[in-house]
Amino acid sequence: MLYKKYKQYPSVENLERQWPNKTIEKAPIYCSVDLRDGNQALVNPLNEEQKLEYFQTLVKMGFKNIEVAYPSASDTDFNFVRKLIEEDLVPLDVAIQILIPAKKEWIKRSVEAMVGVKNAVFHLYNPTNEFQREVVFKKSKEEIISMAVESMEYLIELTSEFEGKVTYQYSPESFSQTELEFALEICNEVIKVVKPTVENKMIINLPNTLEACTANIYADRIEWMCNNLINKEAVIVSVHPHNDRGTSVASAELAVLAGAQKVEGTLFGNGERAGNLDLVNFAFNIYSQGIDPKLDLTFIDEVKKMYEKMTQLKVHERHPFVGEMIFTAFSGGHQDAVKKGIDFYRANKSEFWTVPYLPIDPRDINRTFENIIRVNSQSEKGGVAFIIEEFLNEKLSKESSIKFGKIVKKQSDSLQRELNKDEIINLYKENKDSFK
Repeated sequence: MLYKKYKQYPSVENLERQWPNKTIEKAPIYCSVDLRDGNQALVNPLNEEQKLEYFQTLVKMGFKNIEVAYPSASDTDFNFVRKLIEEDLVPLDVAIQILIPAKKEWIKRSVEAMVGVKNAVFHLYNPTNEFQREVVFKKSKEEIISMAVESMEYLIELTSEFEGKVTYQYSPESFSQTELEFALEICNEVIKVVKPTVENKMIINLPNTLEACTANIYADRIEWMCNNLINKEAVIVSVHPHNDRGTSVASAELAVLAGAQKVEGTLFGNGERAGNLDLVNFAFNIYSQGIDPKLDLTFIDEVKKMYEKMTQLKVHERHPFVGEMIFTAFSGGHQDAVKKGIDFYRANKSEFWTVPYLPIDPRDINRTFENIIRVNSQSEKGGVAFIIEEFLNEKLSKESSIKFGKIVKKQSDSLQRELNKDEIINLYKENKDSFK
């Protein structure tokens, strides 16, 4: 009965939801938070040199908004921001974003880090949920609002003479556990301070800091906020889903349907606890629907190597679209369908990719067909026929495929392991006279 200690997350009342009838038609604004949110979750945080290599990879992928640091938290973060600015390492079309807690001395330190920046997002936050208000900060709702308002006023004052492009972003940091009406009230008060315009918008970021609700309820909360924010034409609504329930990608997709224009996350979902939104997974999902993901995914294996080297974390072999085994088929039925699908695709020069069990064409990310079909004791005729046709350019009849498949299956059973391509080809050369 231990589950009785948990309460069901409340649904959104009186919402005539529109998001279920919508489809994603274009990629949102992406914001990588690898160098801040992801970095603070690492056992060994990145040093300045590692941060720079990671940053350059993100730029190469096409990220136009990158949260690079929490400059008031450490000298490493502060110095990294200074390095980016002083050495002119940020392309003009890339905005660097920093996270700033709503406390005057930390705001001042953060602004000092950004002096001379050409394109900046100043991301101010303060916790807003009931527990943090009453237990952690011991402040009333009014005092929490004052904290946000006065901090934003101070931030604007300190950055008023910046010559570069300045965008202000505000997060009710624990939005996912904050009463909707209060989240709306504090966001609207901050919007009044910033006074955004259609030409110079601000960002309201609504984080699922702790993923506590199902993806549909998160979407309802986002749609409700989008419907009720003031000056909404001048506001970009952003989401920052975490993955505590394992559904951050779904939460982000539904949030975009619900009106979010920007999504924050990390490569491969690195982040605190169960991680952040996996932007690689999110972008590939869009790509697989025939929509321009607005990120260069063609060299994702290089990105993965960089990520694993920097974070000392391993991308799972079954990671969607990217894992080493994601395109691999062992079972006979799957292999036969894949082989026939590829044959049909090639023969008909099909406009659309419809090969069974392969969500995208592996060649799109520079993967060859070599590892698609791997042969072990579960494999049948389709797998061995594919390998012989693909790499020896010899077509097997159905009868020959069946006979050769049995030879390969027997060998795999005997060795109690899969056989690689070269072993299968050698077996074929040794035995083809017996079944052809």
